[in-house]
Amino acid sequence: MEYGFVDCHCHISASEFEEDLEDVIQRTSQAGVRTLVAVTEEVREFDRVLQLQECYPDLVAPCFGLHPLQGGGGPEQRSVRPQDLDAALLQFYKHKERIVAIGEIGLDFTPWCAPTQEDRDDQMKVFVKQLNIAKELDLPVNVHSRSAAKVTIATMREQGVSRALLHNFAGKPSVALEGVKAGFLFSFPPAVCRNQQRDKLIKQIPLEHICLETDSPALGLDKHVRNEPCNITLSCQYIADIKGLSPETVQLVTAQNAHRLFPKALMHGQVSEKQSLS
Repeated sequence: MEYGFVDCHCHISASEFEEDLEDVIQRTSQAGVRTLVAVTEEVREFDRVLQLQECYPDLVAPCFGLHPLQGGGGPEQRSVRPQDLDAALLQFYKHKERIVAIGEIGLDFTPWCAPTQEDRDDQMKVFVKQLNIAKELDLPVNVHSRSAAKVTIATMREQGVSRALLHNFAGKPSVALEGVKAGFLFSFPPAVCRNQQRDKLIKQIPLEHICLETDSPALGLDKHVRNEPCNITLSCQYIADIKGLSPETVQLVTAQNAHRLFPKALMHGQVSEKQSLS
């Protein structure tokens, strides 16, 4: 079986891609990316990501999730609240056959994002509820863990979650290894190439527990330039350099890891290939 790159965490439904999406998709395919695991942050994105899957069925693998911060990163940004889930719950169940994971979910305890204990408690309630939905629907989770790595991993273990991707992980290597023990995977965007802060972390996580991501349109090589899924090759090369491996090895193993974690994402591609052959 031939494996292309799998971008395990990107925001292809973001407004930043609306004007030139066709060009972005073309560059994505030319770079050898076969699958975009497309996460959502708010309920209003759910329809858009399903539309994109209809347009690009062999590429886009949709996820539904409520991010720990709501408000799109603007001045209105706030911690997610349990009532935010009300509108999402029906959607999770209605489209359970089409989504490949629950995400982007998680915890963000950055002081200016979650200044009060009530904020953190609300985030935890929403996180645990979505973990339980994932278990009920037999889906993996695609997880954000900023300033909360240890508690995020501990919570998933307590809740009996076995299939999880910790995206853009920046916790300590000792915390990451707790996640490795639990069977979790970790992904790194092109932004890791900007400095050497994660080198020790990437070195210590076994390649069998690493995936590639872009988190596009954010977390690119240059923080002032829109990131795209085609830049996944930068993450691949960087991880290969740190581990002393060939980029081809990293590309293959991370793609296999991704398909093991997100089996429905692979099925999307196979269905569309069969349709194109018939």
